[in-house]
Amino acid sequence: MRWRTILIQYCFLLVTCLLSALEAVPIDIDKTKVKNTQPVDSAKIEPPDTGLYYDEYLKQVIDVLETDNHFREKLQKADIEEIKSGRLSKELDLVSHHVRTKLDELKRQEVARLRMLIKAKLDSLQDTGIDHHALLKQFDHLNHLNPDKFESTDLDMLIKAATSDLEHYDKTRHEEFKKYEMMKEHERREYLKTLNEEKRKEEESKFEEMKKKHENHPKVNHPGSKDQLKEVWEETDGLDPNDFDPKTFFKLHDVNNDGFLDEQELEALFTKELEKVYDPKNEEDDMVEMEEERLRMREHVMNEVDANKDRLVTLEEFLKATEKKEFLEPDSWETLDQQQFFTEEELKEYENLISLQENELKKKADELQKQKEELQRQHDQLEAQKLEYHQVVQQMEQKKLQEIPPSGPGGESKFPHI
Repeated sequence: MRWRTILIQYCFLLVTCLLSALEAVPIDIDKTKVKNTQPVDSAKIEPPDTGLYYDEYLKQVIDVLETDNHFREKLQKADIEEIKSGRLSKELDLVSHHVRTKLDELKRQEVARLRMLIKAKLDSLQDTGIDHHALLKQFDHLNHLNPDKFESTDLDMLIKAATSDLEHYDKTRHEEFKKYEMMKEHERREYLKTLNEEKRKEEESKFEEMKKKHENHPKVNHPGSKDQLKEVWEETDGLDPNDFDPKTFFKLHDVNNDGFLDEQELEALFTKELEKVYDPKNEEDDMVEMEEERLRMREHVMNEVDANKDRLVTLEEFLKATEKKEFLEPDSWETLDQQQFFTEEELKEYENLISLQENELKKKADELQKQKEELQRQHDQLEAQKLEYHQVVQQMEQKKLQEIPPSGPGGESKFPHI
């Protein structure tokens, strides 16, 4: 269903597994010429994790809405702007009672989960007297004022939160990669400080040698260019490069036959280019950097081809892109080894932040050690008191036994009464 594709694909491809029902434009392909072609069973494709903290809740809500024929029919023709605007959320009022009941149950479960997370966090900070219900306001993917009922407001908030969060997802990934590179360089420099001059020179020489070895790779084709796609056509698909046809290429790589090239399908097109630069067997090749390169390639192609910015490439968009000059005569592609990830100022600022964090952690560790020592002291004191008490009890019982006079066969005292 197209509405589901647009909504969830825009929300980073949550439900690609449910799109097999859409009939694509038939295009004749000689499958006998394609290497290792196997039918795709869309029902078996698992939707990827979006990385959102409410990922499971989002998936479950979509699954339940899919079961309502009226709602599905209304949204089949919806475009991304209609979905993002929230106007279609009002259709929730017309779904069946069974669906509404199930959505209510899902919301109650999500609210309970969030409350548990809040309580666990606050308890760890030893905060007391805080209104946990009020803290639900910080979660913008549901209406906390009505924790028991799933309303049109909840659907609207869920869609807007997911689209907003995932629009910033790639940016966050870039920032995390930058931090990764700075940490890697920071650790390298800290290690060099521990070495004598001779060893340090050896390590520096080895570092430069590995760097040059990594940079010595075949030319990488510009992502999305004719040369790049023709290479996939020839080496991956096993087809004659002279027979390259964009329309056929689109159909061939729309692996789930939903009429779109989604982000995963696009990223799969860059595998051959990435293999020119990265090999997991090589010490000089960093697989984290490979994934950053893949992300850069996908972003670039999406910016060039995805005209309506719905994170999906239609056949029409794809064919229009193949008519541009950039498709036939692209600029050279600069790989990550030609990029500067950070400046010395940024690295210094990052190292200062690390130093502050380390000092804070050391301070907490010292406080915990003191608490541990105090608890051990109290434990030892209690053990000493326990031992002292046990000894006193034994002494009292022994004294009591000594004070009891011996008795005769009938239990009478052996000593005569005075």
